[in-house]
Amino acid sequence: MDKISNLKKIILNTLDSNKALDIVSIDLADKSSIADYMIIASGTSSRHIQALSEQVLEKIKLNGIKNCKIEGKESNDWKLIDGIDIIVHIFNPEKRKFYELDKMWSELIPKEKILIWKKYFQFLLFLFY
Repeated sequence: MDKISNLKKIILNTLDSNKALDIVSIDLADKSSIADYMIIASGTSSRHIQALSEQVLEKIKLNGIKNCKIEGKESNDWKLIDGIDIIVHIFNPEKRKFYELDKMWSELIPKEKILIWKKYFQFLLFLFY
């Protein structure tokens, strides 16, 4: 098992053992270059969400990823832990349902759409830079 897959397993176990709800892991290969995996989970309260995010951050750092951080420290509804190769979102259930990241990132994106978006972003970069 490679280092990233092992870290993903550690994060999933951490979330599960600390009573996170509806934990989903999404492989981002062929979907995005932002990370290898996205993990989405829900917490039961703002304190639970904060505690989960801090525990996940600690596990990531203990596994050698030093540049990781928590985004949304001021938010009670949503934390994002940027583990470089693994992104972890921890929501309250209402916000999670509103944003539907599970659905958006789980769906297979046809290669034609990827090419269209890629050309669109290249065009935007050309216009603005």
